[in-house]
Amino acid sequence: MNKSNSFRKTIIIASLIFGMLFGAGNLIFPVHLGQLAGKNWLSASSGFLISSSLLPLMALIAISITHSHGIFELAKPISKKYALVFLILIHATLGPLFATPRTATVPYTIGIAPLLPNNMDKIGLLIFSAIFFGIVFFLSATEAKVTDLIGKILNPIFLLLLFLIFFLAFLNPMGAAKDAPLTAAYTNNAFTNGFLEGYNTMDCLAALAFGITVITAIRNLGFKNEKEVAITTIKSGLFGILGIAIIYIGLIWLGATSLHDFKLSSNGGTALAQISHYYLGTVGDALIAALTTITCITTAMGLVVAFAQDFHKRFPKISYKTFLAINCLLSFIIANMGLDMIISWSTPVLMLLYPLAISLVILGILSPIFKNDPVVYKITTALTLIPALFDMINALPDVLHSTSIIQNILSYAQRYLPMFDLGFSWVTFSLGGLFIGIIIHFAKRASFTAVED
Repeated sequence: MNKSNSFRKTIIIASLIFGMLFGAGNLIFPVHLGQLAGKNWLSASSGFLISSSLLPLMALIAISITHSHGIFELAKPISKKYALVFLILIHATLGPLFATPRTATVPYTIGIAPLLPNNMDKIGLLIFSAIFFGIVFFLSATEAKVTDLIGKILNPIFLLLLFLIFFLAFLNPMGAAKDAPLTAAYTNNAFTNGFLEGYNTMDCLAALAFGITVITAIRNLGFKNEKEVAITTIKSGLFGILGIAIIYIGLIWLGATSLHDFKLSSNGGTALAQISHYYLGTVGDALIAALTTITCITTAMGLVVAFAQDFHKRFPKISYKTFLAINCLLSFIIANMGLDMIISWSTPVLMLLYPLAISLVILGILSPIFKNDPVVYKITTALTLIPALFDMINALPDVLHSTSIIQNILSYAQRYLPMFDLGFSWVTFSLGGLFIGIIIHFAKRASFTAVED
């Protein structure tokens, strides 16, 4: 394969990765972060980019290094049962419970709902989400179409629309980001809160779930041996995720500058619609509706395809198209609960899953050092799970968070778990588990060598 042809195929895969990762949350959460962080937007951006961009890249690298096809193979050293449960939890989160329904509610909330009277909101969402998931199912029914549709058609349209908003905003900013007001949480902890805000994009989880889709697409383009597949995965991931990171910076800056003309929004979607209307008026309303719908369709396609591929592989008696239909139907039902409800219940789940996913990614990358020893995986994961459970409880919606039993649990965690108030208590436990596991691994190797001698 000549270099120019190889580079062209790498860019196609990079565009596929970009299109599958960048969707609903990737549009609204960076803008919201900019509004929360205000003049500290650069510090918050640093944390956000680590969790929303660097971690997904690391996830793809982990899949490449371990020659895994996805979540199950990557987590299998812990145990097959854990790998299956973890796969189901991540796909349920990315699939019908949170991320996939969000791909319909976000474009509706910021592009369609403002045009309708309040009494038409529910019926409007019902009709829009039905059409949205009907299109997603139709486009995703044939797996071979995914690369061409996302990489060659939808991505360029999306990028052109987004560039127009950035161009106008940079020519005539609403105000200076360095003078923007900020919320109390971002006065002293902008970096750590920015990092946690990156969880909402779900990109690290998505990168793990999309592993099988990316690997399949790479092989369909003619890369056959494992080394070629691994190198192409890393190179494509770097290009695709770098593009996302650049857009994140622009969106965060837009959010910070918007505070000079608009109030802090509840989820970023309203702010994005306001910004578009500020620069383009009624045309901006149509533009933002088209922009979000296009990019969310690409992400929804990636999510439902990865869901169907992985579950069909684990449960082959049920067809790929059946899993595809189940996901689209459940996503349609949950989407009609509304965007705010979806976000409020997804946060605690992400606070549980993200530490486990991050530790698994790091284990995958470091696995050549300890020869993929299951002991290292098991100890690290077990110790990561403990504080992750407390973080999940701490992030529960107010209706549960305010109960006496939850408050007692949180009081215990605040006393005994380091960095719990920052949402980083899992870091100490995870690193401790990794250190203990590696010591045990090398102790076993030394003992085995001594016995042989």
